[in-house]
This record gives sequence, structure tokens and C-alpha cells, in this order.
Amino acid sequence: MLELGAKTAPAAPAAVKDATDQSFMADVVDASREAAIIVDFWAPWCGPCKTLTPALEAAVARTGGRARLVKIDVDANQMVASQLRVQSIPAVFAFVDGQPVDGFMGALPASEVEAFVKRVAAMGPGGDPIADALDQADAMLEEGAAADAVEVYAAVLGEAPDTLRATGGLARACIALGDMDRARALLDAVPPIKAHEAPIQAARSALDLAEQTAEVGETAELRARLDADPNDHQARFDLALALIAARDNAGALDELLELFRRDREWSDGAAKTQLVKFFDSLGPKDPLVARGRRRLASMMFA
Repeated sequence: MLELGAKTAPAAPAAVKDATDQSFMADVVDASREAAIIVDFWAPWCGPCKTLTPALEAAVARTGGRARLVKIDVDANQMVASQLRVQSIPAVFAFVDGQPVDGFMGALPASEVEAFVKRVAAMGPGGDPIADALDQADAMLEEGAAADAVEVYAAVLGEAPDTLRATGGLARACIALGDMDRARALLDAVPPIKAHEAPIQAARSALDLAEQTAEVGETAELRARLDADPNDHQARFDLALALIAARDNAGALDELLELFRRDREWSDGAAKTQLVKFFDSLGPKDPLVARGRRRLASMMFA
């Protein structure tokens, strides 16, 4: 029972509604900034429409509000159909963020209608809740909130246990918290056929680096050794590891590249091996990776 004075929540937008030429901007273009909007151009005399429209309605209902269906009778509303160059019906258009993004003409089997609606729903705002949650967890981890990231990654794995991005992210969060045993157990549980997928490889490289940096010396001591002898390659290598441990990734990159420049063959090519592992641990989106790969390539082919 509602208490007196309590405010009721606004009603959720209808998953299926009829629209007109006059309401098209509000019902489709503006609404597509809140959810993916699928527009079904139909007519009462259209036989295939009578099969397609119910299939669209059912598929949209299964998106949980991430997609909505707007139906337009072309006999009564010809302006928008003409602007979109609808020449035959049924014709279906999908709108996201105010723009048409997909569509088809003619009736499709129910399985293809389902796939279309799922694809469009994933394009819309909040269309892929798993991806959204993983983006949030990645941001938490990058900002240093590893414990919060652990909870989100674990929640994703509870919903989708085979999500490698969540497994790799959870392992990296565990590494950030110093829980190497849990990180190793997570990665060892990944089937061998998937062990070389990017999220797992990145976490494995991060684990290897964390274990390597556990015993490195102090940066001040290592810099003093380099000041005394710039060709002390072991000191430069250890300094790079110490900088990684201190989260000075740019500094670590510079030292590893400098070691490669001075002696690429030292210790069986340790500088290049470490650079590749370092790039894997950072992931392809980190701007340091693109910069570092370019500098490494220029040295290799100079």
C-alpha cells in the first residue's frame, strides 16, 4: 500500500506503441537516445506484416526494455515512409542515438528476427549490461579501487562464467591486491584452448611481472648503479622492474627500450622479451603500448 504523500515512480515507456508522422520525432528519434528503437512500417492489408509484427513484438519484449518497437501504418502516415524511401512493406528500421543504424525489408524467419533485435538492443544505451559492468570494473581497477573491481568481475562471472574478459580482469584485480594464489588459480582454470586469448594473456603477463618485481631492489640504489656504469644492463633491467612495481610504466618503458638499444642480445634478448610481456600486461588500449611498439619497431629496423 502506498503511503499518503509518497511519490509513485514514473511509468516505464511502452515496449510497443503506434506512431504517426507527427509523433515520429518524439517516439523514434528522441526516444532512441534512451533505448534502441525498432520501427515497423506496415499496413492492414499486408499479409507478411501479420507474421513479422508479432515476431518483432515478442523479440522486443525479451530485451527487458533495452529495445522498443514503434509501428507506423504507411496508409495513414506516408511522410516518414517516403523520407526513408520505403518502397515495399514490411520494412523495418532501427534507430540508436537519433540515427538509423540497421534494417531490413520483407518478412524474416523468427530466428533471424530474434537475432536482429538482439543485435540492435546491444547497440543502444545500456544495450549490453555485461560489457557495461566490465567497463566499470576496468575503470575501478585503473583508478586503484581493486577491491571494488573484484566484486564487479565476480558478479559478471556469476552471470556469465565463460566471460574471459571477466576472468582476466578478476585475476588482474587479485594481483593488484597481492593475492597471487587466487590469480594463478583463476588463470590455471582457463581451458588450454583459450589460454592465449587476449584477456587471459594480459593477466598472465601481469602475474609474471608481479612475481618478477617482488624481489627487485630500490630504484634509488639501481639508479646509482647506472650512474656509475650506464652499461650495467642488469641494473637497468632491474630498474625497469622496480619502476613497474612502482606503477611508473612510462619510466619502465624508457629503461627497457634503452636496454634494447644498447644491447638487444643481452641475456638472450631479455629486453625484447620483457617489453612484449609488458605490452601484454597493459593491454592494447593503453597509449603507452602504441608508443612503445613504434619505438621498438624503429630500433629493430633502423
